[in-house]
Amino acid sequence: MVNATKKWIFQKISSVILVPLMLWFIINLVSLYDKSFDQVLIFFISQPSKFLFSLLMIVAFFYSALSISEIFEDYVEDEKTKNFFNKLLYSFAIIIPILTLIVIFNLSI
Repeated sequence: MVNATKKWIFQKISSVILVPLMLWFIINLVSLYDKSFDQVLIFFISQPSKFLFSLLMIVAFFYSALSISEIFEDYVEDEKTKNFFNKLLYSFAIIIPILTLIVIFNLSI
């Protein structure tokens, strides 16, 4: 299978996964708007929320990295520059969710 086809399939699959996760997050974000810090912390400490938010972060960064990578493929002509930016993008797409997950899983009351 061609690399571009794999990227396209992964992007479509991750977008389908993102839709229910984003709906869940938006509904909960609206319900947390008026809450105190302790109540928000309790929300992020609870196991289902911790898992779903972690999944949301991983899939969202994966999807955004694929999307931005396609922009580099289309608009950056120099191969060295394109490869550098793609490697930098994928590094950030790995590092930022990992740091976010570390913070989320180390939360406590």
